[in-house]
Amino acid sequence: MMFFSHLVLLTAMIAMIWSNVVFAEESAVIMDGFSEANEQALEAGKESFEFQAEVNRLMDIIINSLYKNKDVFLRELISNASDALDKIRFLAVSAADILGSNKDLKIEISFNDKLKTLTIRDTGIGMTKTELVNNLGTVAKSGTTNFVEALSEGAADLSLIGQFGVGFYSVYLIADKVRVVSKNNDDDQYIWESTADSSFTVAKDPRGNTLGRGTEITMFLKEDALGFTQQDKIEELVQRYSEFITFPIFLHKKSEKVVETAAEEEEEEETEGEDELEVQEEEEEAPAKTEKVEEWNWERVNNNVAIWSREKEEVTEEEYQKFYKSISKDPHDAATWMHFKAEGEVEFNSILYVPTEAGNLYDDYGKTEAGIRLYVRKVLIQDDFEDLLPKYLNFIKGVVDSDDLPLNVSRETLQQHKILKVMGKKLVRKVLEMLRKLSNDGNEADDSEEGEEPKEVTQDKDHPYIKFWEQFGKSIKMGVIEDAPNRAKLAKLLRFYSSNSGDNYISLEKYVSNMKEWQNEIFYVAGESLESVKKSPFLEMATKKGVEVVYLVEPIDEYVFQHLADFDGHKLQSLTKEGVKFSDEDEDVQKKRTKKYKETFKPLTKYLKDLYAGKVNKVVISSRMESSPAMVVTSQYGHTANMERIMRAQTFANQDNLKSISASKTLELNPRHPIIIELNSRVQADAEAQTTKDLGFLLYDTALTSSGFVQDDAEGFAQRMFRTMASSLNVKSLNLADEIDISEDDSEEEDSSSHDEL
Repeated sequence: MMFFSHLVLLTAMIAMIWSNVVFAEESAVIMDGFSEANEQALEAGKESFEFQAEVNRLMDIIINSLYKNKDVFLRELISNASDALDKIRFLAVSAADILGSNKDLKIEISFNDKLKTLTIRDTGIGMTKTELVNNLGTVAKSGTTNFVEALSEGAADLSLIGQFGVGFYSVYLIADKVRVVSKNNDDDQYIWESTADSSFTVAKDPRGNTLGRGTEITMFLKEDALGFTQQDKIEELVQRYSEFITFPIFLHKKSEKVVETAAEEEEEEETEGEDELEVQEEEEEAPAKTEKVEEWNWERVNNNVAIWSREKEEVTEEEYQKFYKSISKDPHDAATWMHFKAEGEVEFNSILYVPTEAGNLYDDYGKTEAGIRLYVRKVLIQDDFEDLLPKYLNFIKGVVDSDDLPLNVSRETLQQHKILKVMGKKLVRKVLEMLRKLSNDGNEADDSEEGEEPKEVTQDKDHPYIKFWEQFGKSIKMGVIEDAPNRAKLAKLLRFYSSNSGDNYISLEKYVSNMKEWQNEIFYVAGESLESVKKSPFLEMATKKGVEVVYLVEPIDEYVFQHLADFDGHKLQSLTKEGVKFSDEDEDVQKKRTKKYKETFKPLTKYLKDLYAGKVNKVVISSRMESSPAMVVTSQYGHTANMERIMRAQTFANQDNLKSISASKTLELNPRHPIIIELNSRVQADAEAQTTKDLGFLLYDTALTSSGFVQDDAEGFAQRMFRTMASSLNVKSLNLADEIDISEDDSEEEDSSSHDEL
C-alpha cells in the first residue's frame, strides 16, 4: 500500500517537472515559425541601430494624433505589400527569371490568438539588409526636420503611399513590438525588429531562406488591440479597405467540423448465463463517436474585381449592377451609370451611379453623407468623401480611383489641392452629362461627346428621367440655388407641370419651343398646390391668349426661379407681380385706353387707396383680368403670396418683416367688371356711407383671398360680412333682440314634460 502511495507521488512530481519544461519551451516561442533555438540565435546575431531623430518624432505623432482610426494600419500594410508585388511584376516583364520558383504574387494574413500576434506576408520584391536599415530607420524621401515640423502642424504636402516610411509606422497603433522578415533576390534573408523606442535591430535570419522572396511583418499586439486576432474583424477590414487590390489576399481562417473518432478495441469477456436479449445487444453496432476538430485553411477574402479599371466595353450590365449593390448596399438596381477615364491635368478612373429611389435622403438633407468612395491605386482612402461632389449631388454613388492624388501622410485627410478641385469639376460635369443624356432618351448614359442637341421626347410618367425627377428633383433644384457655375446646365434638367402639359412634366427648353411668336417671357404662377394654382385669377388673360404658364407648387420652386432669373435669354416673369404685359397688344392703343379708364375710375382708385391705408401701396386699373373684378399683386421685387405663406410658416419668422411685406401690395381693378363700375358710382354718390365702405373692403378681402394671400384682419372681415348680410336681408339693426319672456304656465308645462319623460 505504501509502495503504491510513493508511486503516485513520484508520478505527480514527474508530471509537474515535465509541465514546467513544456511551459518554459512554449514561453520561449513568441511567434509562429520560430523555435526557442531560432530565437536564441537571432538574439545573438542582432546588430543595433539608432532611429533617425525625425523618425522618433514621427512615430510619436502617428501614435498619438495622426491617425483617427487604428484600423488603418492594415490598409497601410496591404498597400505597401501591393506596391512590393507591383515592383516585382514590373521587373519580371523584362527579366522573367527574376520570379524564380516563387511565381505566385499574393498577400497572406494570419493570426495567433494564443501568442497575440498578427502577420501579413507578401511575395513581392523584398528588401536587402541595407534597405531594411534605410527604409525602416529613416523617413522615406524626406529625412529633414522641416518635413516633420510641417507634419506635426498638419501642413505637410507629401505623397508617401506604398513606401516603408510613414504608413509602416502605423503598426505601432496596435503593436508593442514589430518584427519584419524580408528576402530580396540580391541578399540573404534578414530580420528587422523594434519596440518603438529609439533604436531597432537587424540580424541575419538564423533559419535561412524561409520566404523564398518577399516580406513578412509580425505585430505583437497590445492588450487593447487583441480584437485584431478575430478573423471576422480582419476579414471585414480587408474587404472594406482593400477588396479591390489587384493581387489576391488570403486569410488563414479557422473553422470547426465534426469528425468520427476511432472506436477503442476492447477485450471480449465471456460471461456465462447471459440471456438471449443481452447477446443481441452486444452484437448490435454501437453508435459512432464524434468530436469537433479545428481546421485551418487559406481563403481568399478580396473576390471583388475593380471593374472601373477595365474597359467599359468589357463590363456587362450585370457586372455594373452587381458592383453598384456591393458599394451602395442598395437592394435595388441603379437607374443609370457612367464609366469613364479622365485624362489631362489629373488622371483617374470612375464609375458614377444614379440610384432608383431616394429613400430617406431628404429626411435630414443637411446630414446626408456623400456616396463617393475615394481610392488610391485600388486602396480605399475614404468611403464617404465629401469634397469631390457638392452637397446637392450626394445621391450619386460611385468610386473614384487616382494613382497620383496628393495626400496627407495619414491618407485620412486629403489636402485642399488644386488637383482635387480639377477632379471635382470633372466629376460634376460628368454627372450633369449623365443626367442630361438620361433626360434626352432614357438610355444608359455613356461618355460620348458633350453638347448634343436634346431630342424632342414625350416625358410621361414612365420616362426614365421622370422617374428620376420624382425621386431626386429636389436635389437638382438645390443645385440651381447653390451651384452658380453650373446653373445653366442644371436649368435644363428642371421639370414642371404647366397649363398646357396636362399630367406630364415639361422642361424649360420645351416651354421655349412652344412659345408664341410674339412672346418674350416665360410666365409662371406659384402656389400651395397644383389644384390651387389652376384656379388662380392670374391665369385668366394668359389662358385667353393661349399662353402657357409654368406651375410652381413646391416651396423650393420660387427660390429656384429667383436664382435663375432667366432661361435661354427669356426672363422668368411671375403673373402675380405688377406690370405684367403681353407683347401681342398694341402698346399705343393700350396706353390710350388705360388713360381713359384712369380718368373714369379716378374717384374709386383714390377712395380705395385711402380706405386701404396700411394694407396696400397702390390701387390701379388693369387690363389683364377677364372675369375677376380685382386681384392683389406685389411689386417686381416684392414677395408673392406663395413666398409670404412660406415665410409665415418658418419657425423663426420675423413679424416686423411680415408687416413690411404687406405694405408692398397693389390692388388691380378690372374696369370692365360690373362690380367695379357700380362701386365707382356708389363712391361718387355717397362715399361716407357704411355700406360703401363695407363693399370697398369686401372687394379687397375677396381679391386678397383669391390671390392666395392670408387674411390679416379676420375680425374686421367677419364684421363687414355680417353687415353686408344684414343689408341684403333688409335688417335695419344688428342690436340683439330682447330675451323671450317665460311665464309661470310655461314653467309648469316644462316640469310636466320632464316628469313624463322620466
